[in-house]
Amino acid sequence: QVRLVESGGGLVQTGGSLRLSCAASGITFRFYAMGWYRQAPGKQRELIARISWDGRTDYADSAKGRFTISRDNAKSTVFLQMNSLKPEDTAVYYCNFIPFDTNYWGQGTQVTVSS
Repeated sequence: QVRLVESGGGLVQTGGSLRLSCAASGITFRFYAMGWYRQAPGKQRELIARISWDGRTDYADSAKGRFTISRDNAKSTVFLQMNSLKPEDTAVYYCNFIPFDTNYWGQGTQVTVSS
């Protein structure tokens, strides 16, 4: 059974940092490209960062220079380090495959950035 479980969200002030984690199970993790997505209230879910099976990364413009995606294949975990957070980063953050699989959206983790 494939599971993706996000954690690490919380409430931070503008300019603060958070590190999100996504633990995968039920797959041979190292073979999969992974992504971090987010959905803000009233908006569509969007891809903000992705990492290939071999570690190549790519970011949405909104994340460039502030967010860093990484992976630990030994722990079947993908991370998102978020720095210089802004109120507009407030959203529920999800991990999923690249491309995403609708069967495997988890609960997500809430990130709230106060002004």
